[in-house]
Amino acid sequence: MDMKLELVMVPVTDVDRAKEFYVRAGFVADHDQTVSEEVRFVQLTPPGSACSIAIGRGLTQMEPGSLDNLQMVVADADATKADLVERGIEVRGVEDLAWGRFVHFEDPDGNGWALQELPDYSAQGQV
Repeated sequence: MDMKLELVMVPVTDVDRAKEFYVRAGFVADHDQTVSEEVRFVQLTPPGSACSIAIGRGLTQMEPGSLDNLQMVVADADATKADLVERGIEVRGVEDLAWGRFVHFEDPDGNGWALQELPDYSAQGQV
């Protein structure tokens, strides 16, 4: 049986501010629906990803800013960092570790993201 992760709720305080931030970071705004006074659903997808995030009102009981280290894989950490900085996103590092190179950023509420460039395992004789 296949199970595919397709949507992750990201708790935010200000939906419009968060939507603007994620669009500026390169995410595609797929859907924005106000269902009622209590419920608004905004779906955004990172470029090239099969999994989206959802921000809004009435979607989760998590505290805004409580997600830490949401992780995405990128082809080139240096190029990704440069692109995000050019888009006005504050990033930390390119951190070199044995299991990859990482760029980190946070959304306006403090939800943390890690962007990982995977090592070339074939060059190291590993699989």
